[in-house]
Amino acid sequence: MPNYRRAFVPGGCWFFTVNLLERRKSLLVDCVDALREAVNATRKARPFIIDAVVVLPDHIHAVWTLPPGDADFSTRWRLIKMRFARAQPKTERLSKVRAARSERAIWQRRFWEHLIRDEADYARHVEYCYINPVKHGLVTRVQDWPHSSFHRDVRAGIFPEDWAGDIETQGEFGERS
Repeated sequence: MPNYRRAFVPGGCWFFTVNLLERRKSLLVDCVDALREAVNATRKARPFIIDAVVVLPDHIHAVWTLPPGDADFSTRWRLIKMRFARAQPKTERLSKVRAARSERAIWQRRFWEHLIRDEADYARHVEYCYINPVKHGLVTRVQDWPHSSFHRDVRAGIFPEDWAGDIETQGEFGERS
């Protein structure tokens, strides 16, 4: 198994991007309740704080803080992916490799993570989560996207409801089309 270079900082805070295998699907928002159940079951077994999260049709962005002494975010993502996949009917086509490994063809195998360095880095990544549905053209206002912890943060007084206003996004933002 490859040894990917990951930063393991017990009690650290990370930004993640996790993608569906087929990026043109809308499975995550179509089955958001199953995703929510997978996350809740995983948090019950292996606690972590969700600082920010946005669920888009084919990928998730999240900022998590792990408990002191714990740096095992990989197991948490594996459990979330596994629980979500088990809740889905087996209708996807499997490659020979995935079939041989008894894997589902729902998620990309890996995920992208970034260790949050400081408060400014934290703020940038939380804001990136929240602006992402606008960036992808799903809504024109952050407040209109229902699958986001932005609404929780508005209720807590962290963000105003009209944060980022009614904007148009143009240009490249670090993700492939």
